[in-house]
Amino acid sequence: MATAGARLPTPQLLGLIPSKQKLGLMVALAAITALVVAGWLWGQSPDYRVLYANLSDRDGGAVIASLQQMNVPFKFTEGGGALLVPANQVHEMRLRLAGQGLPKGGLVGFELMESQKFGTSQFQEQVNYQRALEGELARSIQSLAAVTGARVHLAFSKPSVFVREQQKPSASVLLSLHPGRNLDPGQVSAIVHLVSSSIPDLPVKNVTVIDQNGSLLTSSDAGVVGLDPSQLRYRRDVEQGFAKRIEAILAPIAGNNNVLAQVTADIDFTVTENLAEIFTPNPAASAAVRSQQSTEASNAGGAGGAAASGVPGALSNQPGASANAPLVAASAPAAGASAAAAAAAANTRRDSTVNYEVDKTIRHTRQSVGGIKRLSVAVLVNHRKLVDEEGKTTTKPMSPEELEQINALVREVMGFSKERGDSLNVTNSAFSVAAVEPIVEVPLWKQPETLAMAKDIGRYVLIGALLLYLVFGILRPLLSNLNVPDPNEIRQVAIDTEAAPAAPRPEAQTGNLDAVKQLARSEPQLVASVVKEWVNKDG
Repeated sequence: MATAGARLPTPQLLGLIPSKQKLGLMVALAAITALVVAGWLWGQSPDYRVLYANLSDRDGGAVIASLQQMNVPFKFTEGGGALLVPANQVHEMRLRLAGQGLPKGGLVGFELMESQKFGTSQFQEQVNYQRALEGELARSIQSLAAVTGARVHLAFSKPSVFVREQQKPSASVLLSLHPGRNLDPGQVSAIVHLVSSSIPDLPVKNVTVIDQNGSLLTSSDAGVVGLDPSQLRYRRDVEQGFAKRIEAILAPIAGNNNVLAQVTADIDFTVTENLAEIFTPNPAASAAVRSQQSTEASNAGGAGGAAASGVPGALSNQPGASANAPLVAASAPAAGASAAAAAAAANTRRDSTVNYEVDKTIRHTRQSVGGIKRLSVAVLVNHRKLVDEEGKTTTKPMSPEELEQINALVREVMGFSKERGDSLNVTNSAFSVAAVEPIVEVPLWKQPETLAMAKDIGRYVLIGALLLYLVFGILRPLLSNLNVPDPNEIRQVAIDTEAAPAAPRPEAQTGNLDAVKQLARSEPQLVASVVKEWVNKDG
């Protein structure tokens, strides 16, 4: 039999442990093992990031099949809205899947034209081209941040040789927006112009855009004056600009937050175009001759035109001498007779035509849009605040000179025009300021950031306390009791010691003494009962 002081083998030590301690030891070891394994798995688990979101069923299946072939782990978010992969493989997977043409987005683009078969009819080619064009436009629209899906329908008319019978193409766009997202009029107009610019001869008015709820996003009455959002926004900007300028120039005089200005602007959005073509007469000094034509005809002969007159020869072709006044009155009849004879002998006709350039002025005038027709300005100025020697604050109205100065400044800022019909009203009055409620500061221990940090710290403290309890509260007592021998064995050791020879070996005696001391410390009642039995027996 082994002595009490010797270390027993492990099976014998486990046999000496009571059943309750065995159960506790097993539970502690299992808990510690589970915590260690969970911590290791937590540290080894990769951080998953979104690879693709809102995939269609067809694209999702193709992407998953490709990921399985590449042995890449993946998982889905709650609801299956996004596909997650390890964070260090997101960019690599996107590039590799893009090389495979995934995801396709459920749309067919111009890659459809690459698989044309020999013998395809012209009608099939036209249909494939239309499908490819619709798919490319839908892909371009889906690249917008607020759009999750898009479909484009194009309608082309048959070509005709008659201009009057030709019809313009039209397009319809169906948008699926992200939850909580909306498109402003500017973005809708951009989509309309994108589609219109991609199709030849497609006017903007023939493009219709609706959302997934069936709401019409393109308004047919956008050209009506007063209903255009851009015009309303321009009017608001003009009014706010004047109000800020007025408050800025009066702030040094009245103080900050002591001036309020409101401006109402009447804006002229009328679009006017004038085309004038003016013809002016040519002044004599600056006349420009376009063309000139002269015709001269001469007919020689008598009244009958049959007999020739005049002296034959070269002298008859020379011009006559200049006429002179007769010196003798008696010769006048002879001269008159000769003139009549000359008129009868020669008949001359001259025609002259001169064409001048006509001045022409073409004037194309377009009036500017957004001109100010009238301004109405109202300015409210607070009373002056005066602080006396005791620190008491009082208010005092402004003097008429100060109000006149403010009136003049506002007129200059707004560009006051009497001919335009502008109006200005400056009022000096005490402001009625509501009592400001004091802001209750949230204590540090009630702030959300502090609560979140306390929860995290508490969780880690709880885990550490549990580990410490398992180690020092259960495992350590169990391990310290492994070397304590069983009381029955100690009793047997005591009996053996009593029956042993008078001169035992020093080693055995020392081992028994140590075992008895340890038993006395751990089981004092048991030792007391053994000593009592010895005393009674000796007695």
